[in-house]
Amino acid sequence: MLCAISGEAPQQPVASRKSGTVFEKRLIESYISENGTDPVTNEDLTADDLIELKSQRIVRPRPPILTSIPSLLSVFQNEWDALALETFTIRQQLVQTRQELSTALYQNDAAVRVIARLTRERDEARDALSKVTANGGATYNGDSMQVDGHSLSEALVAKVEATQERLSKTRRKRALPEDWVTAESLQTFKPRELSEPLYPGSRSISLDNTGDLALFGGSDGVVAVFSIAKRRIAQTLKAGSGAIRSTLWAGNRAIVATATGIVKIFESGIEVANFEGHAGEASDLALHPSGEMLASVGVDKSYIFYDLALLKIAAQTFTNSVLTTAEFHPDGHLFAAGGIDGQIKVFDVKSGANVANFDASGPVQCINFSENGTWLAAVVKGATSISIWDLRKAAQIKVLEIGSPISSIKWDYTGQYLAAAGLSGVTVQQYSKASKEWSEPLRSGLPSVAITWGVNAQRLVSLSSDGSVSELSPS
Repeated sequence: MLCAISGEAPQQPVASRKSGTVFEKRLIESYISENGTDPVTNEDLTADDLIELKSQRIVRPRPPILTSIPSLLSVFQNEWDALALETFTIRQQLVQTRQELSTALYQNDAAVRVIARLTRERDEARDALSKVTANGGATYNGDSMQVDGHSLSEALVAKVEATQERLSKTRRKRALPEDWVTAESLQTFKPRELSEPLYPGSRSISLDNTGDLALFGGSDGVVAVFSIAKRRIAQTLKAGSGAIRSTLWAGNRAIVATATGIVKIFESGIEVANFEGHAGEASDLALHPSGEMLASVGVDKSYIFYDLALLKIAAQTFTNSVLTTAEFHPDGHLFAAGGIDGQIKVFDVKSGANVANFDASGPVQCINFSENGTWLAAVVKGATSISIWDLRKAAQIKVLEIGSPISSIKWDYTGQYLAAAGLSGVTVQQYSKASKEWSEPLRSGLPSVAITWGVNAQRLVSLSSDGSVSELSPS
């Protein structure tokens, strides 16, 4: 009997149930472990299908060619020749593989360079196109009013300087207003629903100077002037077909920004100005402390300053990122804008120079300056914490963990209370100058997308995503 694999007499003969062929046990078991089939018939075969054969053990004779020294030397020579030939073949394959790898790396590097060049050209073309679109599409009541570059009029520059001088001198000495809310009073705040859902898709709310009229709108482009005292809509304003992205009051003027890039100004319910300076969505609005200049930011990577006295565009400046949120410094000499690139860019209002950049950890959701003039609070989209930046140190000095995603933040007039709103509720963080520590006097489960302080901070007015208005006030 000879093994069907080795062709030699097996030491431990076994037979396959499938083919009836004899094999050396160790050889067929090794074959089965690798292939799982019978080497003769290719049928499925396992170790259980092998039958051990009883045979008399045979002492294998030494092959005749290995019975003398010359024969052994000849065998060794043949083995050496085979080894040398195999080594030569492996070296040839190694050289060929190296050449193929070098060619592949060169092609990959060339492809990366081409992609980088094309990406750069695409971004440049998009930026140029947005500027061309913006320059060609800006209108005010039907007349072209686009202003290229950052060049404020002498009158606006004088207003900025006068406002900064007036506010910066008194900021440190400013006393706490009478009847201002206390931490003990904040702890008694309870939510009260003021309206049913009015405008789904609402994202922004603002109060006028009286603290009674709330301005907000939804995804259908309709804006409501809501009376908190009467708990009903006092007036509706039509801003067009785009969703309302931001609202604010400038005295008795209601101002809104829409998803179509339009900024509209209403006075006594009548539209008095219509600006189309942005090529795309107008993301946010900000009012200068003087009350005579407005700013808007948009997805076209630009921010626009408006002269509210003359009702015209004063300047438009382009940046290197889509802008999502904006805020003027309390003294009025700085303007901050947050972008999807994770940077908060701070500009000089008069010259437009980029004087500072703060790196956030993701797309900036909202920013808000403290009335102390040195702190800037910021929230990244989807974040559960608020970052506090010190303008003097140009560094992040505090992270306030809220515990749930935040959509809106608002400092109070004294700079000691910071309200945060999100779908999980509203919280107020308090900073004590005496102890230099933070505390949380208020936490409510009222779902909100936007929050703002009322008169003397005696109430918090909240807006939900379905357009319903609520307030938090002492019980």
